[in-house]
Amino acid sequence: MSAERVCGASELVENQAKRVVVGGVPIALVKDSAGDIHAIGDTCTHGDISLSEGFIEGEAIECWAHGSQFSLLTGQPLNLPAYEPVPVFTVELVDGDIFIDPTITKAI
Repeated sequence: MSAERVCGASELVENQAKRVVVGGVPIALVKDSAGDIHAIGDTCTHGDISLSEGFIEGEAIECWAHGSQFSLLTGQPLNLPAYEPVPVFTVELVDGDIFIDPTITKAI
């Protein structure tokens, strides 16, 4: 599968997540306070909850249901109750548009 356009970068609000589905894969897009755009698996590994409904703090996204935080850079859980990571995807910016290939995750 090749990268698909998911939205324009201007559609993202700083420190808020936007849920997109690419090739059947739910992804949370986040524009952090530094302006960097991250794409992380949208499903918490602890409770099958949408992470895009959670909170952004620094370089982490927090699940609203049980408080597990995941690194936006690595997908690794930063605290319990989650202990399994979520996938992190490469973001391609082309002329202000965001493209993601959900079959390719970042090697961390």
